[in-house]
Amino acid sequence: MLTLPTIADRVAQMVVKMYVEPLVEPLFHEDSYGYRPQKSAIDAIGQARKRCWKYDFVIEFDIRGLFDNIDHELLMKVVKKHVKEKWIQLYIVRWLKTPFALKDRTMVTRTTGTPQGGVISPLLANMFMHYAFDKWMDRGFPYAPFERYADDAIIHCRTEQEAEEILKVLDERMKSCKLELHPQKTRIVYCKDKDRKSEYPNVEFDFLGYTFKGTFIKNRTGQMGINFIASASKKANKLFRAKIKALKIHKKTGCKIDMIAQWINPIVRGWINYFGKYNASAIKYTLDCVERRIVKWAMCKFKNFRGHRRRAEKWLDEIRKREPSLFAHWNCRN
Repeated sequence: MLTLPTIADRVAQMVVKMYVEPLVEPLFHEDSYGYRPQKSAIDAIGQARKRCWKYDFVIEFDIRGLFDNIDHELLMKVVKKHVKEKWIQLYIVRWLKTPFALKDRTMVTRTTGTPQGGVISPLLANMFMHYAFDKWMDRGFPYAPFERYADDAIIHCRTEQEAEEILKVLDERMKSCKLELHPQKTRIVYCKDKDRKSEYPNVEFDFLGYTFKGTFIKNRTGQMGINFIASASKKANKLFRAKIKALKIHKKTGCKIDMIAQWINPIVRGWINYFGKYNASAIKYTLDCVERRIVKWAMCKFKNFRGHRRRAEKWLDEIRKREPSLFAHWNCRN
């Protein structure tokens, strides 16, 4: 559940974050990517993509309700280890334990977890997971690299036996930290491609909105084959199409085409920048759907286009030739 801190709490949390982050940031693991300066989800996906070519197996796992279930006592041990100022410790304890009010003004007592929506929460979660997982992995399994983004992570293994052993111990480790692996989102996956042809029940996984699986595609040498790559997931594509449809662009008949472009471009451009980074062909159908919504707008706006989709498409093609950068997805579709 997301919580909305008061303005005063937001300011105070930002002050604490600006003080604590420089102390702990240099200590964090290089393969921890969530909510960190100079690191992003795309960086994690790129690293995972490279390692999937080198390692045959992946442990895909998710911690059930990380932000809701972090133990306060264990978390404060970490905080006190790195932050000696009593006033900061006092404020963090207050933020952790302060009850929150629902819409009906019912007060809910907080016994575990960090308040999602708080400025300080991601930093506290990273500090906790640094000891609960990152350092533990380095100490016990230095031969199994990983990528972690907050509570979403994958571990690379060379053999199935190695993956099974690590997963068993990982489950015990999370329980000792009073956390739980999500049973539906935790499994061992085989990175099947043209060179790895064994049969396994799980041969694909999702990570940060991308699906990693064997895809028939042209490789670096120009040859076609099954390669284990990352592509925008079906779920990500479907959600974005639903979002564009919910905008009801076709009803904005009082707007000029450049106004429509200014309205939707930030949304479309941001999505393309993220999901078009790897295997851009996987988002082609979704971008075609964006185009169809614009065509529908033109058919609703101009009387001579009503019932004549071809005319509207031809009109848009002429505009695209004159102004190829008008819509964010036009250059991507060319």
